[in-house]
Amino acid sequence: MDVIHGGDIYRNHVELDFSVNINPLGVPENVRNALMNAVKKCSEYPDMQAAELKQAVSRMLSLPQEYLLFGNGASELFMAIVHALRPKKVLIPIPSFYGYEYAAGAVESMVIYLQTREEEGFICGEELFDALTQDIDLLFIASPNNPTGHRMDQKYLHKLLKICRTKKITVVLDECFIEFCENRDAVLADVTEYDQLLVVRAFTKFYAIPGVRLGYLISSNRFLLEQIGKQLPEWNLSVFAQAAGAACTKEDFYTSRTVSFIKEEKKFLEAGLQKLGMRVICGEAGFILFYSETELYRPLLQKGILIRDCGNFKGLSKGYYRIAVRKREENQRLLKAIGEIIEQNRTFTSGRD
Repeated sequence: MDVIHGGDIYRNHVELDFSVNINPLGVPENVRNALMNAVKKCSEYPDMQAAELKQAVSRMLSLPQEYLLFGNGASELFMAIVHALRPKKVLIPIPSFYGYEYAAGAVESMVIYLQTREEEGFICGEELFDALTQDIDLLFIASPNNPTGHRMDQKYLHKLLKICRTKKITVVLDECFIEFCENRDAVLADVTEYDQLLVVRAFTKFYAIPGVRLGYLISSNRFLLEQIGKQLPEWNLSVFAQAAGAACTKEDFYTSRTVSFIKEEKKFLEAGLQKLGMRVICGEAGFILFYSETELYRPLLQKGILIRDCGNFKGLSKGYYRIAVRKREENQRLLKAIGEIIEQNRTFTSGRD
């Protein structure tokens, strides 16, 4: 497959995009207004220190401003991290987000993959601890993970961080989908305890602004933050990104509404997929990974529906697909289309017999 990520609406006729994990409630009105107002500042350079944004996020997280570093999306921060650290050997449990491998490749790191198993829910177990040998420099992990949606157990995570602290392994914890979950800030309460921990989050998915590009890094290791910051270009945050991010931090009602909405619609989608005979991997994020014996990507695209074919994820094979949770009528349309494809395939197969 040529496309590594979802969301390729530019080369396909797409009426419904289930391939990108964006909040189905859309851009909050106040955030939209902030973006419109930012047009007035287009003739000015953006604030290099992003002071207003930094203050707003600091208040939202109840963390010192000195713990924060912002990037043009989480992807820019992943790239800045590896350029700052130059790790010789990187460990990545799979299946997981391709961006980690891509970043590691930019500095020619050796990447070690740890395969997780479906019969265990693609969840990391004791084998990850065993894989953390003294020669590992950097570990990429995600919670919730993409594409499985699984969130790491807090006791497990703390054990993992303690092992990495002892072995001087830097941990990049990708929490770009954490806002879709309840009890979102559990790990942040202990961020000062682990100075080798780098938590990466983004405004992209939860606030439905992927085109704005805004991510942030949280760490108590100020020296490390400074080194990573040196890898970022000047003025890497536009006036739009800074204005939108500051507005997002005030969206408490939108946040609680989204969590409830996703929880309800996800149950509906999972039940519908299982009824259609799909093997569903149940996670916590705003998307669902499932396996289908019937080929779905191209037939759905012919109906104007784009889903994420996960056959090119390391650790997965042909037949795995990921879909975002969308609004009820859209979810119903997807399930109806999948049902039609399965029935057409069954009719075609029986006709050949």
